[in-house]
Amino acid sequence: MPVLDPTQGDVKDRSLAEAGRSRIAWSAAYMPVLAQIRDRFEIEKPLRGVRIGACLHVTTETANLMLALQAGGAQIALCASNPLSTQDDVAAALCDYGIATYSIKGEDHATYYSHIESVIATHPQISMDDGCDLVTTIFTKHPAQLAKMIGGCEETTTGVIRLRAMQRDGVLPYPVVAVNNALTKHMFDNRYGTGQSTLDGIVRATNVLLAGRTLVVIGYGWCGRGIASRAAGMGAHVVVTEVDPRKAIEATMDGYRVMPMSDAAKIGDIFVSVTGNYHVVREEHFKLMKDGAIVANSGHFNDELDLGSIARMARGKTEPRAFVEQYELHDGRKVCILADGRLVNLAAAEGHPAAVMDMSFANQALATAYLVEHHDDLEKKVYDVPLEIDEEVARLKLSSMGIEIDSLTTEQVKYMSSWSEGT
Repeated sequence: MPVLDPTQGDVKDRSLAEAGRSRIAWSAAYMPVLAQIRDRFEIEKPLRGVRIGACLHVTTETANLMLALQAGGAQIALCASNPLSTQDDVAAALCDYGIATYSIKGEDHATYYSHIESVIATHPQISMDDGCDLVTTIFTKHPAQLAKMIGGCEETTTGVIRLRAMQRDGVLPYPVVAVNNALTKHMFDNRYGTGQSTLDGIVRATNVLLAGRTLVVIGYGWCGRGIASRAAGMGAHVVVTEVDPRKAIEATMDGYRVMPMSDAAKIGDIFVSVTGNYHVVREEHFKLMKDGAIVANSGHFNDELDLGSIARMARGKTEPRAFVEQYELHDGRKVCILADGRLVNLAAAEGHPAAVMDMSFANQALATAYLVEHHDDLEKKVYDVPLEIDEEVARLKLSSMGIEIDSLTTEQVKYMSSWSEGT
């Protein structure tokens, strides 16, 4: 079996490592829960000798997760889960820390998948995914490796959807923990993290003023809720489009206008897709947009936007700013696509703040240790994060914030567990 060798990594420039180490340390100061887990792992070594293959956004926060797993005894190979989300200085620093990293910001499609292949070549026993590309590549191209795999973790809504589809079709190759489904992940990371970082990416890319603009949020899941609330807080007029009647009611009662995309396309100044679905902004919508409309995506894959259609509709394209592609349509209108339709919060900004990723990656670390300990008892299914892990992360986070909460009295516990009490 190959020994993981960080010198075999593929990063943009190793000389960036010092800057990367500085920024990793800065993020670590805002990740106290993961720091406590890292300290525990350093002593207990729950991952001793375990090979982990990770396909994640290569950011300062991810680096701190990798270092926690390494402290637990794991051997790690890491690649990017998005061609535009890598922080090149962080990738260089990770190689210096002994973590084989294959990741370059702006890498093309072929390089992206060659980096996934490099991780697979290390024969991982646990997969750690952000979108399920690693799992599906192992499954389709390297089935011989599946028999020795312990399990996996998945960080995103999109990835969990793909994994549940594999389970439904009877082809899920090993047990996977849906880290995304932990309450301390999706309620905070997806809502507060995506809400802030998406607007950060849009503003950095365009310098647009949100106040007074009509911002259309396409999809009102946890990510959509976060974007809508943060945009409204900055003075934007928020419109929501949905296909789920329950979420549409929720958005209405939260105070937003709800309408079909065919109507929203006519009035929106800024559009943000967060559905995890395919072509939610397409030709029929581009035809209706105002001159100067800005379109961004904060869902996992850039196929949420029908980029082929707008390219065919355009008579020219310019790049007036970094991460802004301005398409001039045949009728003279201009429509701007941000960050090639990829995750605008990671491509044009730095992704989620470290303080919120602290909980997400604490779940990742503990779920990985759980898989190592319990994999013999798990079936080839998608599992939620065990409740005790979710609650432990919440307790650690509260403690790090200096917040105390109440405990139930003996009488209250008895009352809550009884069926005989009534009026």
